[in-house]
Amino acid sequence: MIIGLTGGIGSGKSTVARAFGTRGIGWVDADDIAREVVKPGEPALHAISERYGPSILQPNGELDRAALRTIVFAEPTERAWLEAQTHPRIRQRLIERLDELLHQGSPYVLLVSPLLFESGQHTLVERALVVDVPQELQLARTQARDGVSHEQASAIIAAQLPRDARNQRADDIIDNSGDENALDARVAALDERYRQLAAHRTLS
Repeated sequence: MIIGLTGGIGSGKSTVARAFGTRGIGWVDADDIAREVVKPGEPALHAISERYGPSILQPNGELDRAALRTIVFAEPTERAWLEAQTHPRIRQRLIERLDELLHQGSPYVLLVSPLLFESGQHTLVERALVVDVPQELQLARTQARDGVSHEQASAIIAAQLPRDARNQRADDIIDNSGDENALDARVAALDERYRQLAAHRTLS
């Protein structure tokens, strides 16, 4: 069984994934795969550099992610072009990595993806778990973590599915605006439920 773990930027998806990980649950992070498909030598990076020129690359040949982010969040058509280049490649690698994890014996696995619904990756999962926090907390965490301006953080949030719409599509919601103990208790309860569901699927 595959559980989709999603939430807006700065909601704490990685923190929640690690909490499941301490209980022996494997996960694949779509953000990690997204960085992987634009590494030097990858076809997606070649396409990006052809479109935007050498200034989009750092001296070592790596993608200048900050420069690309500035372009795509200012121009919706450019974001759409970039997604057309990267999303199919990300999806294929996600399928491969999830399959590897399932064959390693984890009772269920997590697909951690900020764009679970927007990218169509929700079709790869049986259930969707949304990590939810107020937008003010999203902004504060994103600015502190990524060193971006309030305007850039707001643009990233605006490019994602609205909070209410995301929550409406969730099978489960976990509030990550509290302390670690509250989060751990909620993860423990969900882990028990998911193990039961996975066992039932296996038996049936």
